[in-house]
Amino acid sequence: MESIVSLAKRRGFIFPSSEIYGGVEALWDYGPLGALMKNNIKKAWIKRFVQERLDVALIDASIIMHPKVWEASGHLKNFSDPLVECKKCHARFREDMKPEACTQCEGKEFTLAKQFNLMFKTFLGPVEDNLNVAYLRPETAQAMFTDFKLVQETYGLKVPFGIAQVGKAFRNEITTGNFIFRAREFEIAELEYFVKPGEDEKQFDSWLKDWKQFLVDLGLKEENMRLYEHKKDSLAHYSKRTVDIEYKFPFGWGEIAGVANRTDYDLKQHASASGKDLSYFDEETKKPYIPYVIEPTLGVDRLFLALLCQGYEEIKGGRTTTTEAVKETETVLRLHNALAPIQVAVLPLVKNKPELVKKAQEVYDTLKKHFMCEYHGTGAIGRRYRRQDEIGTPLCVTVDFETLEDKMVTVRDRDTMKQDRIAIEDLVQKLHEKLIP
Repeated sequence: MESIVSLAKRRGFIFPSSEIYGGVEALWDYGPLGALMKNNIKKAWIKRFVQERLDVALIDASIIMHPKVWEASGHLKNFSDPLVECKKCHARFREDMKPEACTQCEGKEFTLAKQFNLMFKTFLGPVEDNLNVAYLRPETAQAMFTDFKLVQETYGLKVPFGIAQVGKAFRNEITTGNFIFRAREFEIAELEYFVKPGEDEKQFDSWLKDWKQFLVDLGLKEENMRLYEHKKDSLAHYSKRTVDIEYKFPFGWGEIAGVANRTDYDLKQHASASGKDLSYFDEETKKPYIPYVIEPTLGVDRLFLALLCQGYEEIKGGRTTTTEAVKETETVLRLHNALAPIQVAVLPLVKNKPELVKKAQEVYDTLKKHFMCEYHGTGAIGRRYRRQDEIGTPLCVTVDFETLEDKMVTVRDRDTMKQDRIAIEDLVQKLHEKLIP
């Protein structure tokens, strides 16, 4: 983990938030490469579960909702962790993560556990009183329930159908750590799939299979994943069944995604609290009913971390290139082509040959319209290759002296290190073929 955290900061994937002021615990900023990669993860998710399906609609709801939403959903009552406090320095810990001795002062006496609500409280308007209390959402699901009727009617959807959302959520976690795995501000990609009661178990199994396959398709190895079936006594208050998908991180197994059967709990709760009819009218039976809900969800930040861990490789002695033999340890980040922050790097062989640099810039100007590209013109070519390997760039395009004569460039593959000569006029098409086999 130390190597991965170092790489993330050194190469501009992830920084501590407000670092010039000493940082803030469990808050992180995504740098230039991290922001691109995170957006690529979200785009891949939307493509798979919205673009490629006729039965799922995407929304983007507000982070702050009516406070009665959280009362109806059960979050005000149930969304809490048991907390203990060091009697000596008053440091707080989750009860299930209580150390033998306080990590702040080494005290060994703790208070009895008390429930601590994880939602961040704020106020709407200029008056800070109980009438104006609001909360930052701790999950994205509730808007998909409160908007159920609006989406179904305006989009003309018939059960079974889904509402999808990817966005920020906030939890005032007591115990944090393991880099971005447990943060106080994070992103969730989840889907509420509304089904006819009685068909929920079949749909649950189908979504669990699809959800796991999506992670495999992005590059996570099956031997590094496992399913964890929650026992009845550990289920959330709304759940009939929940299965977590866990990944084997360097610090141990951790949940990155899951599927829950929320039954008709949420729609019934919001219908009761709001007084609005949230039933679905079945045209075949001519009768209304409250749909059951299957909820596949994944943590975008946790998936990001899993992909870094999966793709990270250190090669002692390095890899031999056509230009030099690398003697030190080389790092390669083997990311899925669709997720890599930079898809193509354009590299002039040397920087002191004006006509070579000009041609490389022309190639870059052509490619940047089709791919996320980076132009890198300084330093030895071998070191520039290794930098691109380290940030996960799948392909490097090198403009050399022969390019000026034959109008061809060298395309180098990150994983195989194979180099092909390709005509500039065919370059866009050939790169597309290599990136999307």
